[in-house]
Amino acid sequence: MDQLSTIILGASLFIIMLGMGLSLVTDDFKRVLIYPKAVIVGLVSQLVLLPIIGFGVASLFDVRPEIAVGIMILAACPGGPTSNLIAHLAKGNTALSVTLTAFSSFITILTIPFIVNFALEQFMDQSEFIKLDVIQTILQVMVIIIIPIVVGMMIRKYKTAFALKMERPVRIASGVVIMLVIVGLCVKEKDNMLPYLQEAGLVSLVLNVVTMFVGYRMAKLFSLNDKSAVSISIESGIQNGTLAISIAVVLLNNTEFAIAPAVYGLLMFLTGGVVIYWSSRRFAKYKSD
Repeated sequence: MDQLSTIILGASLFIIMLGMGLSLVTDDFKRVLIYPKAVIVGLVSQLVLLPIIGFGVASLFDVRPEIAVGIMILAACPGGPTSNLIAHLAKGNTALSVTLTAFSSFITILTIPFIVNFALEQFMDQSEFIKLDVIQTILQVMVIIIIPIVVGMMIRKYKTAFALKMERPVRIASGVVIMLVIVGLCVKEKDNMLPYLQEAGLVSLVLNVVTMFVGYRMAKLFSLNDKSAVSISIESGIQNGTLAISIAVVLLNNTEFAIAPAVYGLLMFLTGGVVIYWSSRRFAKYKSD
């Protein structure tokens, strides 16, 4: 990918993470005291089970090493603003969704380099990859995640009226930016898109569906209510695809690693729509009963 595309991708991710920051307040981090069990179950589902499922899916499917690494990059990433929006539209526990996104965004700064290095070692030939420098990667991920989130939170704290006014437009803009990034990659690779969909479509869909199902069942296993279970399901299955693409393109300098995240980015809107429809109808039925 050329330098201009890399800059655009970085700017897009900054806008997305800034939008997340505008929606966060310090109480979102204190909420772990209100929903301790739900937060712990959600984080275990996202930070532990998701990478394990990702590795299992990438190993079971007969895909190229680059696709397998892309799946693992996705599994290493936190949820994003899209997961919060889907949780809200699905009538889940939006506060829990925001809390899980906030915590996972900070924690994955430390876990991403280890998971990605593990994936490179497992799926790529030893002579074909450069191992990520852990400290440097942590610092780079901090820059592209923490700085815009902190800036957004500072705006929210000191310019609350402005932040509240901009929260919805920025959230919509974030969704548009995600789509533009994916569409941009599709246009750039238009001659290869059908093969990419054939290669990465099924494995990406399976990762998405299985992680959402496992997240939901984990929540019910620990006797969480339906709204919290829906949010944990969404947080487990809807990952920050733009961050995954950025890691592939900017940190690893390999656009082929971005194939699975790009395909996944398209599919998650479809599965997210199914969850919104199913969950909304279910909660509406509860109300009518």
